[in-house]
Amino acid sequence: MTDPGSDPAQARARLVRGLRTHGCAITPAVVEAFLAMPRHLFLPGVPIADAYADEAVPTQVVDGVATSSASQPSMMAIMLEQLAPAPGHRVLEIGAGTGYNAALLTRLVGPSGRVVSVDIDEELVERAARHLAEAGVTGVDLRVGDGALGVPDAAPYDRIVLTVGSWDVRPEWVAQLTPGGRLLLPLTVGGSQLSVAFDLRPDGVLESRSVRSCAFIRLRGAGAGPEATEPVRPGWLAQVPEGAQPDLDLVATMLDEPGKLHRSAGALERADVWDGLGLWLMLTVPGALRLLTSDAEDPPGYWLVPTGQGRATVAVAVPDGLAALVTEPSGVRAFGAQGETAVRRLRAGIDAWYAAGCPHAADLRILAVPAGAALPGEGAVVEKELSRLVVAPARA
Repeated sequence: MTDPGSDPAQARARLVRGLRTHGCAITPAVVEAFLAMPRHLFLPGVPIADAYADEAVPTQVVDGVATSSASQPSMMAIMLEQLAPAPGHRVLEIGAGTGYNAALLTRLVGPSGRVVSVDIDEELVERAARHLAEAGVTGVDLRVGDGALGVPDAAPYDRIVLTVGSWDVRPEWVAQLTPGGRLLLPLTVGGSQLSVAFDLRPDGVLESRSVRSCAFIRLRGAGAGPEATEPVRPGWLAQVPEGAQPDLDLVATMLDEPGKLHRSAGALERADVWDGLGLWLMLTVPGALRLLTSDAEDPPGYWLVPTGQGRATVAVAVPDGLAALVTEPSGVRAFGAQGETAVRRLRAGIDAWYAAGCPHAADLRILAVPAGAALPGEGAVVEKELSRLVVAPARA
């Protein structure tokens, strides 16, 4: 009897059942693409069970840091549903990876469509070409180049998708879209990475059609953007909103000055602290920041929320004061001489989040225009180098 864990067809069918059960793969075309495409051929040397597990698989590591990976299948399915490629579409993929996503795209656009895939890393492009050939997939136009610039000679595109995280919305991508085309990218917004499907409106504004939480390796090259975190002290990092410049040396000092614990911030889950309440505070409250640590033990006096890679919380800094959200017990703890001032600001932000209906990433509407352009709507404004965003809860 064949071991179901080593049979590719059975493993693939089991993976797709999971994608459908959890609502990641919904449309028949996306389900069919996952059933038809042998993921294990894009991960040579990886055991069949691991190749079809719903987990990301690092495929390139430099100095101990993953610079490329095979994305988690459930996230790939979510993004393909967001992208909605259709037969005949011309698609640009930025970030070739293993070639697996390009293979799925080719299946979705059909023989009348076209898939162009670009990556800054020549070695990755060569590997993707070998994997596609092994899987019998033809027609993918693989390029070596900086994806921040797009691929203008094959434009325009009905769909552009990034399989790497981007800090900004590049004008090159917008210029290479067809009218009404869709740009899908993992975009950093207030420290969170969000998979945003933008449609290009006739007035040139990009309007989100769907937003999901995600986590991707960052873009390299001209579009790399600033570092995602800043050092606070050994073992500690901070995420700060775009344009913010808090005194992190003072924050480091105040962490050793825990004050009063104000009980009850509501029944919060991990997702609330990161892409729910945490994102809301980063977008709306001056002085908000996230604190992250890889320390195995919580520092004395307060507690942090596990994230998988360490522990994190969201805080608000004011001159000579800090307030941090804690969960064990639930509440807000003050730090420093003006900690109570920070507590009041943090609690006002928490109250505003509850009043708005506790929005998470999927509940947001994001508009994007070039830097310097008039704001296209009302909401929290995020100023990037090349673009400006307006973020607000989606209309009911």
